[in-house]
This record gives sequence, C-alpha cells and structure tokens, in this order.
Amino acid sequence: MTTFRVLYKSTAVRLSALYIILFAICAAFLVFYVTALSERILGQQTRDTLQQEVSDIQRAYGRGGMNAMLRMMERRARQPGANLYIIASPTGEILTGNVASVEPGVFETEGWTLIPFRYERYSESGATKDKHQANGHVFVLDNGLRILVGRDLGEPQKLRFLVRRALMVALGVMGLGALVIWFGIGRNALKRIDRMSAASTKIMAGDLSQRLPVGGSGDEFDRMSESLNAMLGRIEKLNEGLRQVSDNIAHDLKTPLTRLRNKAADAIGRKDEDGRKAALEGIIAESDQLIRTFDALLMISRVEAGSVAAEMSFVDLSAIVADSVELYEPVAEEAGLSLVADIQPEVGVQGNRELIGQAIFNLIDNAIKYGVGTEAGASIRMRLVKGERDIRICVADNGPGVPADRRDEVTKRFVRLDESRSKPGTGLGLSLVEAVMELHSGRLELSDTDPDNAAARGLTATMVFPAPEQ
Repeated sequence: MTTFRVLYKSTAVRLSALYIILFAICAAFLVFYVTALSERILGQQTRDTLQQEVSDIQRAYGRGGMNAMLRMMERRARQPGANLYIIASPTGEILTGNVASVEPGVFETEGWTLIPFRYERYSESGATKDKHQANGHVFVLDNGLRILVGRDLGEPQKLRFLVRRALMVALGVMGLGALVIWFGIGRNALKRIDRMSAASTKIMAGDLSQRLPVGGSGDEFDRMSESLNAMLGRIEKLNEGLRQVSDNIAHDLKTPLTRLRNKAADAIGRKDEDGRKAALEGIIAESDQLIRTFDALLMISRVEAGSVAAEMSFVDLSAIVADSVELYEPVAEEAGLSLVADIQPEVGVQGNRELIGQAIFNLIDNAIKYGVGTEAGASIRMRLVKGERDIRICVADNGPGVPADRRDEVTKRFVRLDESRSKPGTGLGLSLVEAVMELHSGRLELSDTDPDNAAARGLTATMVFPAPEQ
C-alpha cells in the first residue's frame, strides 16, 4: 500500500495513469465503433445478397412462370447455408417453403422487413420450437401470392459477438500490460529519484564530492544529473578556491603585513627626516603591492563568477597581441631580454578584450621575470596562430621552467615555486590566466620550451581558444 501511495505522488506516474484512462476511453469507443461498422457492413451485404436473390426469382418467374420459380427456390433451399424461401397466400398463410412458421404480420407489407422477425425452422423430426431471427424482403406476384426471401441473422450476430469479444479481450490484455509496464516504469523512476535524493542529502550535509548517479541511458534523468554534476563540480571548485584563498591570504599576506607594520614602527622611531621619508616610501610600496594583490584576487573572483560574461564581444586577437608586444618590448630590453613575435593577421574570437589583454600581460610579465638574456637569439617568443579547431597564443621563455609534476599546482592562487620566491610577485598571475581561459571556454597549457636543455628548459604558456563557428 505504501508503494502505491508513493507511486501515486509521482508526477510521472499520475501522468501515466491519466494516459491509461484516456487510452481506455478511446479503446472503448473503438470497440463500439468497429462492432457497429461491422454490423452495418454485414447488414448491407445481407441486403445486397437478398436483393440479388429476389431479382433472380423474379426473372425466373417472368421467363418460366410458377414452375420455373418453384424449381429455382427448391434448388437453392437445399444448398448449405441457404436463405429463407416462403410462398404465402394473399391472406399470409404459408403454402410452401423451408420455414415452419413466421411471426404474424410479416406478409402484411410489401418490401423490406426493417425489424427482424422470428421464425421456426424445419428439422429432421419436424418443426423445431427454437425461435430464430431473420431479415427479409417480401414481394407480390401478379396472381396475389406473396414471396418472402430472407436471411437468418444468427451468423452475423455470432460474428458481431466474436468481433466484440475479441476486441474486448485484446484491449483487456493491453490494459493489463499497460498497468504492469506503468508500475514497473514508476518503480524504476522512483528508485532513480531515491538515489538522486540520497546523493543530494549527502551534498547538503557538506560532502560536495558526491555526484548524482548517471545510468548511461542518456534519458532526461541522465541529462539532468550530468547538468547538476557539472554545477556541483563548479561549486566544489569555487569552494576549494575560496578555502585556498583564505588559507593563502592568512599565510602569504601575513608576512607583508608584518613587514608593513615593522616599517611603520621604524618610521615612527626615526628622528632624521630622510630616514623617516625612506621608511614611509617603503610602506607605500608595500601597500601598493598589497593593493595589487587584492585587485588580482577581485579580478579572479569576478571572472570565475562569470560577472563579466555579459561584456563579451568580437575582439581582434591579432591587434591585442601586437599591442602587448609593443608595450612590453621596452620592458624586456630594460631587463636585457629580446622579445619577438609571429602574429597571424585578422584572427578574432568572441571574448572580453580587457581580460584577454590582462592574461597576455601576465604571461609576458612572467616570461620577462624568469627569462635569461642570450646573444644567440630571442629570449622570449610570442606566436599567434589559427588552426582548424582552435586559436593559440603562445608565450615561450628560456628560463628554468616548471617541472611537469607541478604544472597543475602553479595555476593555483598564491602558489609559487621555492626557487621563484625571491622574484617579486603574488602567485596570482597564472591563476588569472586560467580563470580567463575557462570564461572563454578555452584552456591554459604549460609545456617545456626546450625539453632537451636540462639547465634551461624554459616554459611555454599557451592560451587555447576554440575556433569561432563559420
């Protein structure tokens, strides 16, 4: 009883029950329509057959008189499944025929007897008392005799009964099968919903690693589960990023804040004006670095939250890369590096110009920070190329590179390799680039610039955009 109550509360089951009821109504209408149509067709066939019989008898009477008509009627009356043949006097008294008696009033009107009449048959032992029904046609000869040609309705009635019973049985079996299928589908749907509810309960309890079950059938339940699982994965990633940011802020920003406090205390204690001014300038520099750090954090949060998605438009990547190279060439030369670019013209994507430009700046800034000056050629190489399926912006340096097993780690917030902690920075540059690429449905790829050079493998950072649809 509980199972049926739970099933009834299901929208899918209630809709299925409604469909079954509507199906039953349509099926009942179909049964009555088919039987009525069958009865009408059989009645018309009976009328056509009797009309042909009447025509044949009238022609025989016209050609050979009474004797010819009697011979035809006698011959046909002896055939299996014969029609009814009766010759009656002008007063309606039966003179001859293959029928023992008919109910009164049958011979009173000429033409078709619209209402089936009852009659008694002859048997081997004489007239039978069983009542039968027939329909017939009465016509009058020129000598006043009345001729009735009729057809027993037993066979059409049996056929009509068999058709109706067969349809009722078939529809009953179909209805029972529909109920069984309905119950099975309802149970299966409820089981899947129960599994989804159990996973949802664990998720609400705080276990964001849980995922809704996917059966693999590709139905609406699977599509909904896949969509919700993608959403849960995104929420889990955002929560992990928030937790990581909180931990890293507490860890990485504690040092500059402590340094800032010490410099402020030192500035208070200094009596000479030049020393105090230098301490205050150091405080301002530390403060600017903290402001840049928080600006980067806010930018990453905005990008990951998708708040800038509405600002998308078609942007010219070729122009953005060219402007970035022009802006950073003097910076690279000042650092003793050379910056060359290979830019494919007229390459564009749907995106946010400000964010893409900021991501490119971060990659070039990293390359300048870790690149090594050389007389053999360019220290930093940029390349923009459009392929069949994607668009790639590559920034390659000849620095120490990043070990393959730590490339996923360096894209996290505030993560800096030990050997690069002596360099200025916040550890948020690659995190912002990765967030920007996710916003643009792309990805950030990290690889070695020169895998064969163990001393200076270098790092090639590639921004991969999906190619726009033609």
